Amino acid sequence: MTELNRRRVLVVGGSSGIGLAVARQADHAGAAVTIASRSQAKLQAARSSLGPAAEASVLDTGDMTGIETFFAERDAFDHVVVSAAQTATGPVRKLPLEDARQAMESKFWGAYRVAQAARIVERGSLTFITGYLADRPSAASVTQGAINAALDGLARGLALELSPIRVNTVSPGLIDTPLWSKLSNDAREAAFERARASLPAKAVGQPDDIANAVLFLMRTPFATGSTVRVDGGGVIA
Repeated sequence: MTELNRRRVLVVGGSSGIGLAVARQADHAGAAVTIASRSQAKLQAARSSLGPAAEASVLDTGDMTGIETFFAERDAFDHVVVSAAQTATGPVRKLPLEDARQAMESKFWGAYRVAQAARIVERGSLTFITGYLADRPSAASVTQGAINAALDGLARGLALELSPIRVNTVSPGLIDTPLWSKLSNDAREAAFERARASLPAKAVGQPDDIANAVLFLMRTPFATGSTVRVDGGGVIA
């Protein structure tokens, strides 16, 4: 397995949730970590939880010119992870078309732009965070499932196009991230309790569970074109 000591790791969407967990684990493994997101305030808060050598940079995945400039001004990275996305979800006949377009724009096209511009060393890696709804569709989250499936397909194609750079996806299930803070404490705990009862793992996932899989893909030089599902058994439940 490849060590991460002194490897240059970029986490797009690294200011919170899964992205921040990836950044922390890579930082702990000795990598030179850069976190990027649209929010300067979130970046500053996240940066304080990383080691002194970590860097933070404002980056909007919707801004192709900004992305190109970001990579042009930096040396190539060993590993790039894209976790950034803001996606509304819902049934096709209830979700406004503009919300669906914005979800695709954020999660799929944001990752696409990064893939197009990113400078990654030979035999380095690019990893997207997708989601298990790509494999187990939900009537309540049709658009989300379609976007995740599109990202999985994009990664497999890029694994051929960008070879020997390795391209993979990690597909989470229900994960306890700040996205759930939009619900009241009671509503959130009720949702988590239903998940614990129904999932084979009898647990709600944590950001570090996903970060474990991302670092596995960074460290494993034989892994490319793969989707690592970390969903507590959600697809088979």
